[in-house]
Amino acid sequence: MKAKRRDTKTRPPSERGPFLRVSASQRFRVPLITLLTDFGTADYFVAAVKGVILAGNPTANTANLVDITHDIPPGDIEAAAFTLLAACSPFPPGTIHVAVVDPGVGSARRPILIKLGKQFFIGPDNGIFSYVCESNESLGVRAEMFHLTNAEYFRDPVSATFHGRDVFAPVAAALSVGVKPVQLGTSISNIVRLSPLRQRTSADGRLLARIIHIDRFGNCVTNITQNDLTAKMIAAGATLRIKGKSVTSFRNYFAEEMTGKDRVFGIWGSAGFLEIAAANESAAKLLKARRGDAVIVSDLLGPRASRPQAR
Repeated sequence: MKAKRRDTKTRPPSERGPFLRVSASQRFRVPLITLLTDFGTADYFVAAVKGVILAGNPTANTANLVDITHDIPPGDIEAAAFTLLAACSPFPPGTIHVAVVDPGVGSARRPILIKLGKQFFIGPDNGIFSYVCESNESLGVRAEMFHLTNAEYFRDPVSATFHGRDVFAPVAAALSVGVKPVQLGTSISNIVRLSPLRQRTSADGRLLARIIHIDRFGNCVTNITQNDLTAKMIAAGATLRIKGKSVTSFRNYFAEEMTGKDRVFGIWGSAGFLEIAAANESAAKLLKARRGDAVIVSDLLGPRASRPQAR
């Protein structure tokens, strides 16, 4: 004899199971939370941050926590700013990015929240969000900025050395369950900024750029975009000058066969910037280059009057 099917449709809510049914569309709306830090993975720091987020939002299971990286060099704010810029754009609307490279933790530097378009950024006000703000602002996206001041949403007590766990993680959890930015802090109009990504043009028409990042392969990422150095300019013989050496070769991909024998060449990287690279070698080592080194582009086509002149 078959057991009778229990009619859950007519049972009152108090007699049903303890778990609410969540539709697929509701589950999809649970935002992603990314983590970018200089914590490494040998210690407990990353796990502690994740634990606070999960405690504050039980629906944010491991599938909703994405590690961008925890291998930013200790205290390297510029490396973090570039990595965040390069990584954040593919994420869907509603994503919350927690970025913690915080050599000033415990000092007067502000904890902040920034809304850019439909994504959120949480971390210290030390320049780490400079590049994402500048990039979005150049596209006409206005940043909404908040100084995180509402301690009700912080972990208690707040450690003077671990705001990643005690301030930024609980704020991310609160935001992920629907708390509004205005409930978390006060609106502000400015944040700490690193040197701008925008280049300058000298009086004689040369493009004055710099290396903004060197990746693990030794590729030197510059702040030059395809709007600054067009295919027409390259075809006309544009030359890069770095560390006293000239780079005149440009490739479409690393394994492309070239007629010349130049070991170092220019190539457009996946983050949208021109990279100075070497096939199967470190261009940074070959050139003895470091982040911040000047890159001068000459032999451009005609004046670039729309650019600010170097002073």
